[in-house]
Amino acid sequence: MSPELPQEVPEELSPAGATASARATPSRAPARQVLAFKFGGSSLLGAERMLHAAGLVRESAKTCAVVVVVSAMKGVTDGLLAIAASRAAGRGNDVLREAEKLLYFHFDVLRELRLDPFAAESVARDLRLLGKDLFHDAFENTGMPTLSQEALHDRLASYGERFSARLFAAALRKLGVRSVPVSSSEFVLTCDTFRDAQPQLDETRRRGREILLPLFADGLVPVVTGFIGSTSDGRVTTLGRNSSDFSGALVAHVVDADELVIWTDVDGIYTANPRESAEARLLHELSYDQAHALAAAGAKVLHAKVLPLAAENEMVVWVRNTFNPLHRGTRIGPPLAGCASAAEPNLTWNSERRESAQGDERSRSKSPTLREIASAAGNAHQQAALGVTAATFSTNDPVVSASRGCHNSNSRGAK
Repeated sequence: MSPELPQEVPEELSPAGATASARATPSRAPARQVLAFKFGGSSLLGAERMLHAAGLVRESAKTCAVVVVVSAMKGVTDGLLAIAASRAAGRGNDVLREAEKLLYFHFDVLRELRLDPFAAESVARDLRLLGKDLFHDAFENTGMPTLSQEALHDRLASYGERFSARLFAAALRKLGVRSVPVSSSEFVLTCDTFRDAQPQLDETRRRGREILLPLFADGLVPVVTGFIGSTSDGRVTTLGRNSSDFSGALVAHVVDADELVIWTDVDGIYTANPRESAEARLLHELSYDQAHALAAAGAKVLHAKVLPLAAENEMVVWVRNTFNPLHRGTRIGPPLAGCASAAEPNLTWNSERRESAQGDERSRSKSPTLREIASAAGNAHQQAALGVTAATFSTNDPVVSASRGCHNSNSRGAK
């Protein structure tokens, strides 16, 4: 199991026990419906938002097996990249100031979570150890003399998700949800194209199931770091900026999730940026190829690599608003079969919500076609993307066809 596990995990959930159980039944799947929740940086910014997001997980965890994928808190990755830039430029004072600022920021969030003293000290110990590693990487030789600047860049960039996973797992435990942080670098195997590493799906799935399925079996919610992986020789990699949605899809693929919910700060996928255009229209239902066309053409809400993975196993993807969880959001997947999904909000328990549900249904009945989507957005790239079909995913998309083995042979990182 990942070294991200907090030290107070009971003995029966020890790394050795979990691994042994997984090896005995490597293909065992959870009996309950499986949901994957991915939370972006704005959804996790500060203790109040973390506890709110943890409440969403708690409700679903009552009836489903849930795995959570977290981003770094908003602004943290930028700070880590500033450390990398200052280190490369030899600006030691800037490195020290930024590293201390980030560490204190996460300790402030821990204090605001108001955990009981024993739990708070356990998490604080984890944060101190991470902080020590961060300062070591920022100031010292990492102990790997041949580590390239790009490899070091990815090590530094990975700390945001690692801090975030520990804090979010603590927030869940505060709400009574048994959970553990898990580092995705323990199972997401990638090539060594640092800053844009490509995952090897088959080996990632095998390793991930060995770690995650026993946690499901023990009633735990794994909180997995997004964005990061590792090479076969253990060097940390990142999957590229803004790739935590892709990480969410990878983890969902590993555990055969029925649905992936991408929690963000807007109500779903729009025809244009709703903050910039009064004519932006919310899209309630999209097929895989429609959503993939929009993402490939530059739609900011969804990473273009998510949909090929989802389409492969017909996993439903939702894009929903963390701060407006009663809103249905955008559903991407096969046509509805007439029954509610586990990730769809229950809007029927009072008249106000029934009206909201009916309004959503009326809107869905008038959902625009893909050509109307492209026209409304006024984006020539979206219009050019109309030729994407479901067949494209299985034959031409590199995520599905080539990443069974690490397909990018132009490795930039030194070995």
